[in-house]
Amino acid sequence: MPDRDWGKELSKIDRQLEKVSDEALFPTKTASTPAAKAEAKAKQSRTATLGVALRLLLSTALAVGILFWPYEARCGIGLAGYLFAVSGVILGGVWSAVWSWRHRSGRAHLLSLLLTLWGIVLAAQEVLPRVGYANPQAAGKPVTWTCTP
Repeated sequence: MPDRDWGKELSKIDRQLEKVSDEALFPTKTASTPAAKAEAKAKQSRTATLGVALRLLLSTALAVGILFWPYEARCGIGLAGYLFAVSGVILGGVWSAVWSWRHRSGRAHLLSLLLTLWGIVLAAQEVLPRVGYANPQAAGKPVTWTCTP
């Protein structure tokens, strides 16, 4: 493969770009009338608010529901299921946080971040004593992952 003179190649591309107008390179979306613009903005606002509220409601229900976990979560498969559910709380909080950030909903974003923090705290209560970071006797948690007789 012969060596190329990249300076010449780039100057050729620059010349081609100079011939094209900015409007052709970066087209803008425009509504036909101000009334159409206002209607589109109102529709977007309604759908964004509904989407934020539904995601936040679902994530909050999951975060509250984890408090009533019906199974033994001290070791083995029960612990794995509980940690999987707690990861759902964390992902739900992140999911609603991203959505609320994109749609500029400040209070919903704050609540979403608190839900994420709540999930991290729940996971830390189970994981940290088992990895030796926290004092397992103070937390009343076992130090093993599996159920051994």
